[in-house]
Amino acid sequence: MKMSIHLKSSLTLLLMSLLSATPAAAAVCSAESGKSRVALLELYTSEGCDSCPPTDQWFSALPKRGYTPQRVLALSFHVDYWNYLGWKDPFAQARFSERQREANRRINSRVVYTPQLMLNGADYRRGGFGDDLGQRVSAGNGQAPGAQISLTVTTDSNQAKLNAKVVRNGTTSAAQAFVAVYENNLATDVPAGENRGKRLLHDFVVRELYGPFALNANTPLLIEQSISKDRGWKAADLNLAVFVQDSATGTALQALNLPWCTSG
Repeated sequence: MKMSIHLKSSLTLLLMSLLSATPAAAAVCSAESGKSRVALLELYTSEGCDSCPPTDQWFSALPKRGYTPQRVLALSFHVDYWNYLGWKDPFAQARFSERQREANRRINSRVVYTPQLMLNGADYRRGGFGDDLGQRVSAGNGQAPGAQISLTVTTDSNQAKLNAKVVRNGTTSAAQAFVAVYENNLATDVPAGENRGKRLLHDFVVRELYGPFALNANTPLLIEQSISKDRGWKAADLNLAVFVQDSATGTALQALNLPWCTSG
């Protein structure tokens, strides 16, 4: 009798071990862009810049003002050129600094600064007592999309596979597509530098940017991108986005957003 109980217990433990070792089923999510053109709003910022936190807060509050991903793709790029001031921004990347410089060269601006907002590839400055973002975004949303995007994301554990199809709409101008991974609800307690002693809160922080992928006017662009989720990223706060810009002007032709796919 004791042998039977022991054997049954061993089999139960073995079964539980096998079940726990079995990988969770992959989650699959998909989306397609609509008939309205989604605006692209970029923020270039840094935790080493003491004038950046107010704009970071304004940026985080965009969804509360109705600027959802269906209307505006908001992306926060942390630059690295303020890291020498005593605090190294953990979200900063040199390629984001270069992206900002390239965007300013495109609009013939010699000034690179933070915080800088760019709406559909153009420098955007808020007024002292308000802003006209609503009018500008609505005007852009009313334009016919310059591209169509279909997106499928398959996630398994800490990996994601993104498949996107991008098609131009009736134009031959050069265009580029990008894939962005961004995260919300981030916080940093800054011990040094210009923001010493402050707790900084961030949303829409770009973790990874893939591209540019050249888009041919006559041939659909197929993007297959494998994405590894860093251990420090929170799946519940991650989003994936595909956006298309006119190569010459930086104008957003279309954008599509999809939360990190989970089986739950």
